[in-house]
Amino acid sequence: MPFNPKKMLSTIGANVAEARRARGWSQQELADRSKVSVRMISLIESGENNVSLATLGNLAGALELTFTQLLEDARELPGPAAMLPRKGIRLWQGSRRGTKVRLLQSMACKRTMELWSWTIAPGDRYQGEADLPGFREVVYVIRGELTLEQEGANQVLRAGDSIAFPSDQAYAFTNTGDCSLIFTLNVVG
Repeated sequence: MPFNPKKMLSTIGANVAEARRARGWSQQELADRSKVSVRMISLIESGENNVSLATLGNLAGALELTFTQLLEDARELPGPAAMLPRKGIRLWQGSRRGTKVRLLQSMACKRTMELWSWTIAPGDRYQGEADLPGFREVVYVIRGELTLEQEGANQVLRAGDSIAFPSDQAYAFTNTGDCSLIFTLNVVG
């Protein structure tokens, strides 16, 4: 299925608004709980704004939803979705051909856990925003060379390397190698 950001943003907006209303929350209450501005929430709910993965994560956490629940289009699902499409759901596309981020799985538990598959083309970069306090990310590099940038410090990871780090601060993933970078990312919050 082709990547359709406009449809995805519309679905996310409708799901955020529905979940917020189901809880009896105003946009201000959701803003306070998620640390996302009321203006951003309004733009997201209207489907008019491209939203970062960190912002989506903050909204999902505050609403006690999984990423999957934010992305589900109830009009297209025959029942509760227990399994994502085989290759996951594409949520981000970089500026260079071949860069993409797919959500592989997401589940509700005492805390949030998500499994992502990332591919970043040579020279491309993803700038991540800070997650809510207490969130951590675990990266495992399958192929290529990943430079993890955090607070001015860079760490280079190669195939077979893994790292766990608190993601409640800004960070970036850059492909500093000469081939496609492929890695998995686990988010626990």
